[in-house]
Amino acid sequence: MNPVVAIIGGTGLTSLDTLNITRRETRATPYGDPSSPLIWGELGGQTVVFLARHGQHHTLPPHKINYRANLWMLHHIGVKQVIAIAAVGGIRADMTPGTLAFPDQIVDYTWGRHCTFFEEDLSHVTHIDFTEPYCGRLRERLIQAARTLQLDARDTCTYAAVQGPRLETAAEIRRLERDGCDIVGMTGMPEAALARELGLRYAACAVVANRAAGKAAGEITMAEIEQNLVESMGKVKTLLARVIPTLDPA
Repeated sequence: MNPVVAIIGGTGLTSLDTLNITRRETRATPYGDPSSPLIWGELGGQTVVFLARHGQHHTLPPHKINYRANLWMLHHIGVKQVIAIAAVGGIRADMTPGTLAFPDQIVDYTWGRHCTFFEEDLSHVTHIDFTEPYCGRLRERLIQAARTLQLDARDTCTYAAVQGPRLETAAEIRRLERDGCDIVGMTGMPEAALARELGLRYAACAVVANRAAGKAAGEITMAEIEQNLVESMGKVKTLLARVIPTLDPA
């Protein structure tokens, strides 16, 4: 049976303990090794696949993730829908630590990453429409589930995808803010575009782990980020348990 959805877990979500695991699977791809084995399981009566974006032990930095292998593998096993979990910094005033956000737009500041499947042995040049980078139907399911659960969530925002792995300077955050960005993360691209190239319905649930550089007094520490994520990932798991039973079969 094809999974109804794939969940890509980011920083703070390298495993999903609410998943009733049925098997683990390692697959090769034409693009190299994926970040982690696929974890198949059942959640809310639905077949679900989980993939740890940064690896099982969180060892892959954002610019070293094999996004093409990850997305190709999910598509190859028959996945049609992807919910991507990602930790982000909050730029907009209401993007405080612990907030969930469901971006509807993205600005790509990354560089040097393998960002397309359409680059070799082509019969013609291929362009995808990326006007709306996230699946509206899947986003709406996430938003409705968050509202039902009365979670602190934002249903519209623009995600700035930056290179990493370092955090940003205060001046860079001011620039992103001038560009209209509300949250900042390091893994949103090329993941979203690759999903579109494969025809996957893709939506993101961003978890604000910290105020972005210059938006709060003092230094941003990994201890602060990790503590906020520990507290927030319980909300994410509750959200997934609520939304997955409502998804259409793949």
